Amino acid sequence: METNESKDARVYIRVGDIEIDISGEQQEVDAHLLKIMEGEEWSTALTKIRSKREGAIAAAIEAAKKSGLPDRGSAFKSLIENCNILKKPDRVLAAIHYLKDVEGVEDVPPRVIMDLFKDSELEPPKNLSLYLNRLFEKNYLIIPKGSSNKNKYANLTLEGRAHLDKLSKT
Repeated sequence: METNESKDARVYIRVGDIEIDISGEQQEVDAHLLKIMEGEEWSTALTKIRSKREGAIAAAIEAAKKSGLPDRGSAFKSLIENCNILKKPDRVLAAIHYLKDVEGVEDVPPRVIMDLFKDSELEPPKNLSLYLNRLFEKNYLIIPKGSSNKNKYANLTLEGRAHLDKLSKT
């Protein structure tokens, strides 16, 4: 008689009418999951997830516009003040995070970052390039492969997100 104790791994994913339920030993689950990820069902599930996510973001943006939420400057300033982000490089990192993850801006050239500081009535960084270079050196920002302009297409790394999270908890 086989007991559940011999099964040490399980993956369960449900997206709409697509259900993936794999259990067994870790190697079996990994192999089966890799096989599924190569198939049409996995692609369909990811497409549904992306579609729902985009719909939810669009609905949230529309609801925010209708409810009269603060403009971008005051929203960013609130983020900076509420999270007690004091250092200029950290504020630049927070600006990139805000522009990319909150506003959904794909490319963030230096003038867009500077405009956000002006809109928020926060003192803009005097040497933005220096701060960006420091953030790259600390592995808080990364340039996606195939992007030519490092400042314009920089994204936060996991370390950069963790750093901002740490700042907001202090």
